Amino acid sequence: MVRALLIRGMLADALAGLLTLGFAWIFGEPQVDLAISFEQHMHAMAGEAPEPELVSRAVQSTAGLSTAILVYGCALGGIFALAFAYAYGRIGHLSPRATAALLAVLGFVTLILVPQIKYPANPPSIGNPETIGSRTALYFTMITLSVIAVVTAASTGRQLARRLGAWNSAGVAGAAYVIVITAAMLILPPVNEVPSDFSATTLWRFRLASLGIEAVLWTALGLVFGVLAERLLMARASSPIGRARNQDFYI
Repeated sequence: MVRALLIRGMLADALAGLLTLGFAWIFGEPQVDLAISFEQHMHAMAGEAPEPELVSRAVQSTAGLSTAILVYGCALGGIFALAFAYAYGRIGHLSPRATAALLAVLGFVTLILVPQIKYPANPPSIGNPETIGSRTALYFTMITLSVIAVVTAASTGRQLARRLGAWNSAGVAGAAYVIVITAAMLILPPVNEVPSDFSATTLWRFRLASLGIEAVLWTALGLVFGVLAERLLMARASSPIGRARNQDFYI
């Protein structure tokens, strides 16, 4: 069963990757071009020679972008399928579609939205190259804290469900997550290396496009995988052998 879900997870994210690729090419790439133009202008104003282009911009925005999104999407689909295999049947009487949708929302909020609230995405020309290591470490620290907080909150909610009920325990878990994440954002140091003369409009549109790319990917993944997983589980449940396998699946 898990193998079948893995295959469907990678297939779902391959399809989601195609939608994400279209969104990134339409909304993200123009902002990257504007940021690169700004960088080239700053080099020209300083009388510096432009940095050598190891990979042409045309390749980056076509083959490079496609490869990155599809490879990332397939890997994410496999992880998502494993998370679904563990969560299905353990978070209430949710259907496969509802479970996949809930996991997609939690994944997007935990891994993408919350970390980018603290450390939003910047165009490739923004930032000091000497601080890229520390900036990357801070970003992944925020992701790690967000994952730990959501796992702890979910565990707390499950323990309180019998005493407080499903809705009240979910509210307590959500409040606990918000409190922990707020404290983490206040403790971790800020990062602001955007030049004062960089276009605020370009920066804002780039950050919106970055969140939009991830939102399209996670939304399409949750919806497509939910449909594929539901068909698989319904087909397995309709046969005697499938019912026996489904019992093993929940153990």
